Amino acid sequence: MPFQLPALLYAIPRNPAIAVGLPLVLGFIDGTGSNGSVKTWYPTLNRPPAVPPSWAFPAAWTVLYLAMGWASHLIVNKYDAALPGSPMRALADSALKLYWGQFALNMLWSPIFFGMRKPLLALLDISLLTPCAFLLTSKAYQVDPRTAYCLVPYCAWLSYATYLNAGFAWLNDLGQGKPKRDSKGL
Repeated sequence: MPFQLPALLYAIPRNPAIAVGLPLVLGFIDGTGSNGSVKTWYPTLNRPPAVPPSWAFPAAWTVLYLAMGWASHLIVNKYDAALPGSPMRALADSALKLYWGQFALNMLWSPIFFGMRKPLLALLDISLLTPCAFLLTSKAYQVDPRTAYCLVPYCAWLSYATYLNAGFAWLNDLGQGKPKRDSKGL
């Protein structure tokens, strides 16, 4: 028997306000829980090249969460319009499963990186998240090409974030989350 999402995960994206609002609100809550580490621990870390200013992260994530939510709305609309058992319905169902899977991985990253202060574990999470988002984008595009406008920037940002996470892990004793003493020359 194939895996079926709970009915709630189909219902949420049907309402456009909830579809875009939920990722935004949960992303805000997820980020707010990291504020302590962002202000105390994060500034002590050695930084890889090309780290953006702090204000860029909430600005980028606000737009990305809104776009991600809108993509889920577009996908569920095609799911609902497709005939049960049709290839389109199966494809949209697969895209919705990927959407919720990547969303769960997305929501885990900040508590791992900032809350637990584990850059290496966060790198594992984002290393699963990024290809999942690329696969979602590919399937979602087949369901509704408009989703590319929402998800391609997300994939680009995740690729950049994966680089940053890897850099922070490498320059800060990987899983220890503490700056290396001699990393000035790296």
